[in-house]
Amino acid sequence: MSGISKKVFLIAILLFLLIALFFYYILPISIPLIIAVITALMLEPAVKFVQSKFKLKRQFSIIIVFTIFTLILAFAIFFIVTKAISQGIKLVEDAPGYIHELTVMWNHYEEYFSNAAQDFPDEIVTAITEEVNNFLESFMLSLKKYVKIENISAFLSYIPNYLVSFLVYLIALFMFMIDLPKLRAGIYKYMTDKTSEKVKFMSSRLSSVIFGFFKAQFLVSLIIMLAAFIGLIIIAPKVAVIMTLVIWIIDLIPIIGSIVILAPWSLYHFFTGNIALGTKLAILAVILLVIRRTVEPKVMGQHMGLSPLATLISMFLGLKLLGILGLIIGPTLLIVFKSAKEAGLIKLNFKI
Repeated sequence: MSGISKKVFLIAILLFLLIALFFYYILPISIPLIIAVITALMLEPAVKFVQSKFKLKRQFSIIIVFTIFTLILAFAIFFIVTKAISQGIKLVEDAPGYIHELTVMWNHYEEYFSNAAQDFPDEIVTAITEEVNNFLESFMLSLKKYVKIENISAFLSYIPNYLVSFLVYLIALFMFMIDLPKLRAGIYKYMTDKTSEKVKFMSSRLSSVIFGFFKAQFLVSLIIMLAAFIGLIIIAPKVAVIMTLVIWIIDLIPIIGSIVILAPWSLYHFFTGNIALGTKLAILAVILLVIRRTVEPKVMGQHMGLSPLATLISMFLGLKLLGILGLIIGPTLLIVFKSAKEAGLIKLNFKI
């Protein structure tokens, strides 16, 4: 191996080790900073809009956008955390009642099954009964194991760490928003004029795409909220308003849909013997799922600059290859590829 080859090989090994160390040690503790950079890029169009609309200096535009974003974020976190804590405590308090209801329900079904299976061989009846009893017993033990005050207390003990990370995120976000032009200029000075123009085009394209993604999520969630409200007014009018708000807030979160709320709610009524209500909630969950899967590709395609078919294919392949996060990563990679192609960084001028 020549001297130049050895040098290139050693540099490649060193670069690989540095990347591995970065992903293993630095990346996990840098998540607040990484999210702050991404958020700053997402808010940059809003900063420019306020700056041009009201003829303000960049610093004042940043303060306005940052303040509005922080207030919205704080309100959302406060609402979600208080609801989660209150519902978690209520779940712990009501867990014995749920277990009792499941036990009564099983005893009822066991009696019904024994009467219906009188003509079956005793071995089959005994085997089925034992398997179901073992499943129910293990389910109850798991419920008692995880739904405890100790587990909630352990979760609450991490809140100071979360608060520190959140404060670091907000401070870093404000600083990144201020220094974003300087950071870009520092990166562009290592590029040629031609390359920097392509990268600028690609970064602006990605910023608009990310903004379009969340705008599309918001529009889809409004459609889901309207459909959920109409369905719950018919099914459960007493809790229609509050449950619609809960479904809407959960549906705002990318990937997580309304089925996270409706499916457990429906199963609970199935298990407790209210088959009619459980069926109605299950039908509503399916309807909302169909609406999301039908409307989401079209709306996201319009706001992300992709055709509905390309969006649907990228979301499906992302889901199959990367799991739930692939629903976001798939369209994002497609946008990166398309932006790089439009900017001239990727050229596919060939014929077969």
